[in-house]
Amino acid sequence: MLARPDEPGALARFLPVDAPHADLDWAGSGAMALTGAADGSPLLAPAPLAGAARAACAALVALGGGQALAALDAPALLGEHGAVWGLRRGGAVSPGGSCRLLRARDGWLALNLARPDDRALLPAWLRAGDAGDDWELAREHVAGRAVAELVERATLLGLPAAEAPAPPRLGPPWLRIAARGLARERAPEAAPLVVDLSALWAGPLCTHLLGLAGARVLKIESTARPDGARRGPAGFFDLLNAGKQSVALDFRIASGRDALRRLIERADIVVEAARPRALRQLGVDAEGWLGERAGRSWLSITGYGRSGADADRVAFGDDAAAAAGLAVATGTPAAPVFCGDAIADPVAGLHGAVAALASFRAGGGHLLDVSLRDGVAHWLAGAEGVREARVEAVEGESAGFEAALGAERMPVRPPRIRSAPGAARPLGADTEAALAGLDRAC
Repeated sequence: MLARPDEPGALARFLPVDAPHADLDWAGSGAMALTGAADGSPLLAPAPLAGAARAACAALVALGGGQALAALDAPALLGEHGAVWGLRRGGAVSPGGSCRLLRARDGWLALNLARPDDRALLPAWLRAGDAGDDWELAREHVAGRAVAELVERATLLGLPAAEAPAPPRLGPPWLRIAARGLARERAPEAAPLVVDLSALWAGPLCTHLLGLAGARVLKIESTARPDGARRGPAGFFDLLNAGKQSVALDFRIASGRDALRRLIERADIVVEAARPRALRQLGVDAEGWLGERAGRSWLSITGYGRSGADADRVAFGDDAAAAAGLAVATGTPAAPVFCGDAIADPVAGLHGAVAALASFRAGGGHLLDVSLRDGVAHWLAGAEGVREARVEAVEGESAGFEAALGAERMPVRPPRIRSAPGAARPLGADTEAALAGLDRAC
C-alpha cells in the first residue's frame, strides 16, 4: 500500500527489483527512438523515465489495480502517442513539430505553437508585424530578448512558452497535497466513480488507468469545445477513452453548468487538467467540494501546479518537460534537445493515477496537485545509474541502433501502441442516461 504517496522516494520504491537497467529500459520503451537529432543517433535519457513508468504501474497494482494493470508494458506508454502519429525525433524540434527550442539573449526558450490561437498571438507577443513564417518571426525576435521577459509576456497572453534551464539539483515532489478533507472507511473491493473533466493525453491516460483498476469513469466534455484529441487519430483516442461513458454539456448555459455540478457532486474522484480559474468560472470550487462530504478525492493536473505565481500558465508536454530541465540535460547547455514526445504528459498521467487511487484507498479527503513540470523534474534531479550504456549502430538486416551495457544489448525499439479494447463512445452518447441516473439516486 502507498500510505504516503507524497513522501520523498515513495514511488521509486515500487520499481521492481528485476527491472532492466535504466538505459536498456529506455531503449526498449519506444521513447528513445524519438530522442535526438533527426540525422543522428538516438539519445539515452538523463533520468530513469522508463523506470518511472514501471514504478507507477507497480504501485497501481499494489493498490489493488488488478491484472489489467499488471499486464501493461509500462515503459511503452511513454511512446504510444508517437506511435499512432508516426512521429520521428527532431532534435531542437519536438517530434510532434509544434514545439521548438529557440536561442534567446540569455538562455533557451521552449515555444509551443500547439493551437491555431497560439500562432495568432505571435505578433502581439513579440510586438512585431506578421512576417509570414511563424517560426522565422519567432526566431528573429526571440534572439535579442531576455528569457524572463519572453516568458512573462507569454504568460499574460496565455501562450505556452517556458525557459529551458539546466536541471535542478534538488527535485520537487511529484505530488503535492494542496488541501485535506475528511476520510471515510471503505470496503477493500470498493470501486470509485470518477468524473473526468480532462482532455488530450495526461488526464485521459490517468482515468484510463483508473478504469483498468475497476473505476467507473464519466468523461465530461463541453459541447462547444470537446476534447481536442477527438480530431486526431481514432486509435489513440479510443485507446484512452474506450470504456468511459461520454457526457456532453453546454457550459455556456445555466442548465449545463448545473448538470456539471450535479455530476461532480456524485463523484468519488474528480480529475481535471484546467487552470484553476477556468473551473471557478463554471461555479466549481475544488476546496469547497472536498469539504462538503467525507471520502472525496480531487486530482488537479496542471502545467506548473495549481497555486503560486505560475498557477495560470498554459503548458503542454514538450514545453513543460523542457521547463523541468530535461532538454538541456538530454543534450547540452549549448545545444538542448527534446527527450521523447511530450513526455511530461504520460509521466503526469501515471503519477496522477497513483495519487488518485492511493487517496481513494486511504479513504479520500485529498486535493491532489500533480504538475507536468514537477513530475519530470522529480525524476531528473539527482538521477543516478543512467547513461552508462553505449549507443551503437547495428548493420545488416536489423539495421538501427542498440544500447549496449556489458554483455547486455537492447535494440532501440520504435514506439508502439496497444490495441484499443473497442471504440470510444460518441460525444454525448451517455448524457441522458448519466443525468437520469442522478435523478434516480436523488
